[in-house]
Amino acid sequence: MTTDPTPVGAETGTTPAAALAALEPACTTEQAFALFDALPGVGAGELRGRWHGRELATGHPMDGLLDATGWYGKRFDDDDAVHPLLFRTGRGAHGKIVSVDPRWAPMGIAGRVAPGTLARGRFAIDLLAPVLRTRKPRARLRQVHHRGVDTTAMVYDHLPIIDTFRRVDADTVLGVMDLRAHPAPYFFVLERD
Repeated sequence: MTTDPTPVGAETGTTPAAALAALEPACTTEQAFALFDALPGVGAGELRGRWHGRELATGHPMDGLLDATGWYGKRFDDDDAVHPLLFRTGRGAHGKIVSVDPRWAPMGIAGRVAPGTLARGRFAIDLLAPVLRTRKPRARLRQVHHRGVDTTAMVYDHLPIIDTFRRVDADTVLGVMDLRAHPAPYFFVLERD
């Protein structure tokens, strides 16, 4: 892995986690890329396990979509076995976390349906969970050279999507989704369970 010898904000004493917190809940795409580009790459082995996700709103058409539909995060079993979309079914913290096949996720409605409308229809995830659910991994991890840094990317099996990761700290990564249908990047944060 290539790492940046100067930590984010080293001249001001700002940690990467503090820099990320300063951008949340919303920032510009330029601000998100400035942080992303300053972070070191992450190795595939560092991603093992289940991660809870949240969006970093930048004005992307998908902002609010995953949160509104109950997105939980991602699970990395090994380089060739990744569950890219975990959702929580049921209500509250007692709901069950299930892996959903990304081919059936509503990414195509981004920008066309308000997140509030999706939130009201969230019960559909619970009703459709038996159809949407998969036990098979639907993505893989690969080493890539992205925006000048060697790091890990997640490549979806059946969709033109690549998520690239940078390390904020040992238990937090900043991701950027490259989705062919949307030319703008979509940013998200993962925290280790």
